[in-house]
Amino acid sequence: MKNNSGSSLLTRNKLGEIAAADQQGQQYMEVVKAFARLTYGSVYVIDYTDMSFEYVSENPLFLCGYSAEEVLQMGYDFYFRHVPEKDLELLSIINEAGFNFYESVPVEERKLYSIAYDFHLVNKENKTTLINHKLTPLFLTESGKMWKSMCIVSLSHHQTAGNIRIHKQGASDIWEFSLDKKKWYKSEKPMLTEKETEVLRLHAQGLSISQIADRMFVAPDTVKYYRRRIFERLEVNSVVEALSYAVNSKLI
Repeated sequence: MKNNSGSSLLTRNKLGEIAAADQQGQQYMEVVKAFARLTYGSVYVIDYTDMSFEYVSENPLFLCGYSAEEVLQMGYDFYFRHVPEKDLELLSIINEAGFNFYESVPVEERKLYSIAYDFHLVNKENKTTLINHKLTPLFLTESGKMWKSMCIVSLSHHQTAGNIRIHKQGASDIWEFSLDKKKWYKSEKPMLTEKETEVLRLHAQGLSISQIADRMFVAPDTVKYYRRRIFERLEVNSVVEALSYAVNSKLI
């Protein structure tokens, strides 16, 4: 996990000095901190002027055994210390592809887009965790460059790293990046029927199949049928994966 000073993680969107015209009022950090207190995920803010972390929440998922202050001080060096070499190469590809996509979007729409992907973190005890990373712009420069972004880290519901997707707020479109072809492909967000959505919501409340059947006034086999349909639509293998996918994709 060597820190490569030429990595695109450090160079692709590094801004350097910000022009005076871009120095917007930034009374936002208290809002970020309040959001971090409410979410189960880890939250941090990237400043692209010097590729540093401006804020890191106390949630231990992202910290790899360090304090939030220690990770804050490490900045991007945290990735080079705790992301396996193979996944560092993956992050470099994602970084390049993501900013290329982002720069193809009209400036006035750029804040509507977010990117999500999975990669591994290795903690100080050498234990590996596959995490999901979501990133969205906080501030842009006048020319539309990403100045600061907010990132949310949660446990991935996938089995392998990658799974790179871009979403646009208010749209049903999803762009997925093929690592083999190094190309973005547009698709539509999978949709659930009203009954399938109800089954997932009741599972989220901790109800069993029999309890869900009683609530919905159907037979348990009907609930099982809805579950199979959910798994097929979302391309998952369990209720836990389905719930994670549905929450992350704002389906429920």
